[in-house]
Amino acid sequence: MLKPALRLLAGALAVLLIAPTAPASAAPTVHTRTPVSASLSTYRVSGVYVAGVSSGAYLATQLQVAYSQRIRGAALFAAGPYYCAQNNVAQALYGCGDNLYPTYLSALQTYTRTWAGYGWIDPVSGLSGEPVYVFHGRSDTTVKRSVADDLVRYQQHFGASVQYDNTSPAGHGWVTPYGTVGCSGTAAPYLNDCGTDPQNAFLRKLFGSVQPPNTGPLGGTLVRFSQHTFAPGGRAGAASMDANGFAYVPASCAAGTTCRLLVALHGCLQGHSRVGTAFVDRANLNQYADTNAMIVLYPQAVTAAANPNGCWDWWGYLGATNYPIKGGAQVETVMNMIRRLGG
Repeated sequence: MLKPALRLLAGALAVLLIAPTAPASAAPTVHTRTPVSASLSTYRVSGVYVAGVSSGAYLATQLQVAYSQRIRGAALFAAGPYYCAQNNVAQALYGCGDNLYPTYLSALQTYTRTWAGYGWIDPVSGLSGEPVYVFHGRSDTTVKRSVADDLVRYQQHFGASVQYDNTSPAGHGWVTPYGTVGCSGTAAPYLNDCGTDPQNAFLRKLFGSVQPPNTGPLGGTLVRFSQHTFAPGGRAGAASMDANGFAYVPASCAAGTTCRLLVALHGCLQGHSRVGTAFVDRANLNQYADTNAMIVLYPQAVTAAANPNGCWDWWGYLGATNYPIKGGAQVETVMNMIRRLGG
């Protein structure tokens, strides 16, 4: 558990990640599906990809690096390099959000190679040639541009093929045509409308090509499932994860078509316990899933004593040093979901 001083810094980190600004004009109508309670089934999955924003992007990178031979690509919004916080909340706050501290990029690269040698993560060769999309908005003062630059440098160091989108005027959030926050804003539910479609861009990067999204009623099923089933010890709350997660399964995937699997990880204060299904509904992923044979998995973090704003563990708030490697509580919980789905 974090010491009292570190708890205060953790609270400061959460405040940094959620500074409010102005809302957007009305977003276009988003078609949603009412969640259906069910167990996760197994499907024909041809490849697994990860995407996330802010703390979700940090966890997505942990999954990508720890399981680089299984994860085939990543889309990372508003975050820095793997193991940036180095199990230290002050470093997370001042070096991986703000840039008052350096990211110590060469040390992070050394950790990665060393841990791969120990077998704690997959061989770094798994990152070579992997498609990676990195997004950083010009109005994002929560995660500074230099931190995102170092994420790009980290990925390129290990041979990933990186597309870097850093020209948008976006604030700190997930940019989507269905956003309810103004483009340059940083406010709940952290879904920004910039009049652009980054999901099209990153899916083209990850998949090579992409079909236009379904802008009408969705044809798939939104499954609400128990996360306890996949958590170490059967207790999702012990890993600061919610009782339930979500998965969107297009009708074609349910009928036996071979599909890709995208794991979509929300940011702080963006989980179901804080904003309901806003991220699930408005991330602009279910719309692409329907037309591109893609299952979308939405794991859910939740608030805890050391995690008051429902962030993912990218600085060690769960009290274990293995959070970014194989065996880390949240990494393994999500990987168990991936395995169940057929990834």
